[in-house]
Amino acid sequence: MAISTADFKNGMCIEHKNKLWTIVEFQHVKPGKGGAFVRTKLRDIRTQRILDETFNAGTKFESVRLETRKMQYLYNDGADYYFMDNNTFEQEGIPVEVIGDNAKWLKENDEATLLYAGEELISIEPQMFVELEVSETDPGFKGDTVQGGTKPATLETGAVVQVPMYIEVGEVVQVDTRDGRFVKRV
Repeated sequence: MAISTADFKNGMCIEHKNKLWTIVEFQHVKPGKGGAFVRTKLRDIRTQRILDETFNAGTKFESVRLETRKMQYLYNDGADYYFMDNNTFEQEGIPVEVIGDNAKWLKENDEATLLYAGEELISIEPQMFVELEVSETDPGFKGDTVQGGTKPATLETGAVVQVPMYIEVGEVVQVDTRDGRFVKRV
């Protein structure tokens, strides 16, 4: 479906320069002289890179429909990660390259949100907060907690996060997947 700059809304997905972009923000400008134009900030769906772009008013674009599906992560076999649709129970294998860094936040039986543009899978978002067991970390020593220091800890999925000194191997911690930050001990 073709849309013009007059139809822009924040969060809308458009095709521009053979890539898919979401509109982060836009501003219609009507100067005293010359034609009106639209200043935009666009985010590349694949790389998350932000692009500042200016278009003449009335420029036409192809609108892309984005669809999200909640799926349950089942397992990985080294090459593919397998997800199950909770409604149809169909399984889908997704290559490791598509998942990227988000693979370190996926634990078996957890839900994830898959983002599709048409039939093409764009990205996989794990839950915002995940609870993972600490599989390896240095021991904390008495008195270390007074300074509020942190130490690296390897979690059951292989992710490495900074945790407080009092966290020990075998404990379960909650982590914010957006920035990889320790939230609390569970």
